[in-house]
Amino acid sequence: MVSNFHPPNTLTNEITKTHFFPKPFYPTPTNFPSRNLHFRRPLVATSVEETEKAENGGGKPKFKWVEVGPGITESQKEAISQLSPKMTKRCRALMKQLICFSAHKASLNELLAAWVRIMKPQRADWLAIIKQLKIMDHPLYFQVAEVALLEESFEANIRDYTKIIHCYGKQNRLEDAEKTLLAMKSRGFIRDQVTLTTFIHMYSKAGNLKLAEETFEELKLLGQPLDKRSYGSMIMAYIRAGMPDQGENILREMDVEEIYAGSEVYKALLRAYSMTGDAEGAQRVFDAIQLAGILPDPRLCGLLINAYVESGQSEKACVAFGNMRRAGLEPSDKCVALVLCAYEKENKLQRALDFLMELERHGIMVGEEASETLVGWFRKLGVVKEVDLVLREYASKGASSKIRAS
Repeated sequence: MVSNFHPPNTLTNEITKTHFFPKPFYPTPTNFPSRNLHFRRPLVATSVEETEKAENGGGKPKFKWVEVGPGITESQKEAISQLSPKMTKRCRALMKQLICFSAHKASLNELLAAWVRIMKPQRADWLAIIKQLKIMDHPLYFQVAEVALLEESFEANIRDYTKIIHCYGKQNRLEDAEKTLLAMKSRGFIRDQVTLTTFIHMYSKAGNLKLAEETFEELKLLGQPLDKRSYGSMIMAYIRAGMPDQGENILREMDVEEIYAGSEVYKALLRAYSMTGDAEGAQRVFDAIQLAGILPDPRLCGLLINAYVESGQSEKACVAFGNMRRAGLEPSDKCVALVLCAYEKENKLQRALDFLMELERHGIMVGEEASETLVGWFRKLGVVKEVDLVLREYASKGASSKIRAS
């Protein structure tokens, strides 16, 4: 789901003049920090103008719109100078105020209400402001976006809500996302596939498998065909919960529907089996990866080899290593180290030495990680000095061979 707000190509009703007042108001220069700050959210209001009047005791709005004065910081000047020249005057005017905004002088609701009252923005203007704030990673992004949802001129639709929910999800702000969902439902919008998929992903990251499963069942009840993103989100939820077998069951459901998960889902499932030493599960997923048309790389092969190492099957680890080489893949030093670990676990020293000699015959040199594995192994055997000498000679031989090749 694309999380950016994209304004239409054409903007209308540009303002032609700026309002000045006898006593100019100069916002206190401030440098806005990271967006990770949390603000109180105005979703309970009906519009920014009504909120402004409520904050001022129900009388006339007190905020007066004036140009930003010269007493601003260099960073604020730089931020203003980077605003797009294609931005309308009404949008540039608000962006200047937001960049130099000071909560000590006025509330955000007062500022936005004044903008609405004076400049009569349309949906395209709101979208342009929201998009710019997101690009700038401005801390007021969420507040302004949620105020826009309440404004009649914004003409909010369900996708506007889901975009904000998605952005909250990326920051792991589940509570804020759920509040936005309640606000969306209060406006008569019903959760759709995109919204539910976003929440499955968020519940997954939060480690709440139960809510992820409940949301996935609700998603199925919509009666619409699920896509690979919906399935993938639930598979990731099971992986994070330490239940890769349940994720693999969903993978089989996808096979029936002839839907293939994204490569990142397959890799995560393979990694889950690999880290727990479930060699059979890792091999099944590795085969499924190839059936899905994803070409294995040394990293994927390394995960399969590691699964055999963890399960104490050195011979099968070597077979997987050999298959990788026969497929034309250059083995990484990590893969070599894994095979040595497999031999070490079963105390097969001679097989390890034969393995290294074969690599040397094919021009594959032992790297840093594999060397450390060997040193650690022989330290346990009490022959570190001898091995260190052999490795030095081996390294010098490899360096000289490279010089001759060049």
